Amino acid sequence: MTRKLTLEQELQELRDTLRHHEHLYYVEDSPEITDAQYDALMNKLKKMEAEHPQLVTPDSPSQRVGGKPKDGFVKMPHSRPMLSLDNAYNEGELRAWEQRVRDALPSTEKVRYVCELKLDGLSLALGYGPGANSSAHLERGLTRGDGSIGEDVTTNVRTIRSVPLSVSAAKLKAAGLPQSFEVRGEVVLPQTAFAKMNEEREAAGMTPAANPRSAAAGTIRTLEPNIVAQRRLDLYAYFLLQDGETLLPTQSETLEALRKAGFRVNQHVRPVKNIDEVIAFIGDAEPLRDTLGYEIDGVVVKVDATSQQKRLGFTGKAPRWAIAYKFAARAGITKLEDVLFQVGRTGKLTPVAALAPVSIGGTTVTRATLHNADEIERLGVRIGDFVSVERGGDVIPKIVEVVEDKTHPRGTKEIVFPRSCPVCASELQRIEGEVDWRCVNNSCPARVREELLHWAARGVMNIEGLGDAMVAQLLGQSASLSGETVNEEGAPITIRKPLIYTIADLYRLKKEQLLGLERVGEKTADALLAQIERSKGAGLARVLLGLGIRFVGERTAQLLAAHFGSMEELRKATADELEAVNEVGPRVAQAIVEFFAVKKNQELIDALRSVDVVMTAEKRVTTSTLEGLTFVLTGTLPTLTRELAKEKIESAGGRVSGSVSKKTSYVVAGEEAGSKLDKATSLGVAVVDEAGLLKLLERGPVTRV
Repeated sequence: MTRKLTLEQELQELRDTLRHHEHLYYVEDSPEITDAQYDALMNKLKKMEAEHPQLVTPDSPSQRVGGKPKDGFVKMPHSRPMLSLDNAYNEGELRAWEQRVRDALPSTEKVRYVCELKLDGLSLALGYGPGANSSAHLERGLTRGDGSIGEDVTTNVRTIRSVPLSVSAAKLKAAGLPQSFEVRGEVVLPQTAFAKMNEEREAAGMTPAANPRSAAAGTIRTLEPNIVAQRRLDLYAYFLLQDGETLLPTQSETLEALRKAGFRVNQHVRPVKNIDEVIAFIGDAEPLRDTLGYEIDGVVVKVDATSQQKRLGFTGKAPRWAIAYKFAARAGITKLEDVLFQVGRTGKLTPVAALAPVSIGGTTVTRATLHNADEIERLGVRIGDFVSVERGGDVIPKIVEVVEDKTHPRGTKEIVFPRSCPVCASELQRIEGEVDWRCVNNSCPARVREELLHWAARGVMNIEGLGDAMVAQLLGQSASLSGETVNEEGAPITIRKPLIYTIADLYRLKKEQLLGLERVGEKTADALLAQIERSKGAGLARVLLGLGIRFVGERTAQLLAAHFGSMEELRKATADELEAVNEVGPRVAQAIVEFFAVKKNQELIDALRSVDVVMTAEKRVTTSTLEGLTFVLTGTLPTLTRELAKEKIESAGGRVSGSVSKKTSYVVAGEEAGSKLDKATSLGVAVVDEAGLLKLLERGPVTRV
């Protein structure tokens, strides 16, 4: 007989089913159902929750992607510092570290180690607290920051599918974990996702990301959770804490507990008995670099026993009980055949080395950056030289040094850094204190083209169809700006009079103009015009990013938009008013002031307004009723979610922390409040419920605690 489920039970079973399949797909790499079947289950859940919003839970699989933070990320202290590791670069340094470990412990004690791959990503700390039905749910995710204080990126962490939004009571029991605990791990961007991201950036005319690590770091700190979800970041857990203290007796048991709790743990882990076995693991690990699908740059070796870790302690910056053995950078020797000079949208001139093809780490390299004139002088490199090339961060090729021996003779042709723009012939200028030479001609064809490609990029105004070939035709230029006038099939492209001269001209294009271009038919013209029209509503942050103001990237643009609310308010702001914005320093503020002082830029903004490009944003309204106060949230509140309570506190000038200390002003306690409430009581910290919090938000404290 089939039991009849209540609506709440049906929803819970559907959520559990989705969590089960998420774990199989994103953690175990062994899916049982197709993507289409998973999507059908998710759509069913979303439909049921939309019909019954009062039954939506914060840890529902449908709630991974939420609203974006309105004013950047709040900084919060770590329960225990997230320190870096000391490095060893050869066997001798590794054995010297092992000897220091043995010298610091009684000679009668055996010391065992655990070897783990050193993933090339960024560290995160995930805090879990009591949830419904004796489970634990994700409360916060912090970046490493400066080691003592990180940024609260919980909204973005929730989009990472290998991060459990909740851990069931059964899994907690199996892992031997309490309801409140902290997990530390490494976030990586898989190589396939990185390659796809860079393909999209290059197709849109944007500079490729330097390496997966920097791309992952930039992704986790973006203010657009949808972008984070699309990038498909992954997290490998490696550490467990409770109130800043290690939970289990050994690192080996910690990794096993993390697996049982449903976290993704790297499979390439080996407990070993001595330093010889450590060295054997390193020898086995290095050949894996080209097979894993994510970047590693070494091996981390840890003393296994927690009791020994505590006695070994820490230096000022690193634990004495762990060390990172770093692999040698991937390198190759090849010939420098020529140097090309590229002009970017800011006018910066970048020398690029054209190399004889060389294979480095399984990738054929034909180009490498030479950065600037100072770097060329420092290297003393000439055309015809043989050079050592490394893939910096295992991705971006760079010339490390000139190789000179009997089989590698020196080149004879000096590299002459131009003093005029190779595209428009304008005189190059160098700002005092900077290393870069720039073309200052705002009408330089290379700069205009790069500006248009940047404006149309996916992460900016997202105008599909406005790539290199189309922009070149619109500007009446060849695709390469070097005399090449052929299309992808090798047929000649007729160079015509430009149809546009500025970004604003895009929004005045007519269909009949597009139909006169090479290989543009009705369908292509209609699609491009629709994309251009849609981009008008991208909003102030995207427009600011698209304008290419120096030092204003995606995050700064979002912060400026949220603070000022409109282009008019922003362009009137003084340097002091700009510096009042979170994370905007003097250099950025001055660059913004200088940008708006240029007549051409003023005219462009006016022109964009005249063609109805939206240059406003929701302005965050803040009060100061809770300014200077620190709050800790614990338990389940009657009507406010954690996220909403936190937002209200921050909007009133307060700060939300993840742990209770003597500096905590108030603990806001709901049902099933755990150890944080006990700690608040022991420290004499004021405790309020939801009603008390709402009163504080309205009136502020009578006496500051």
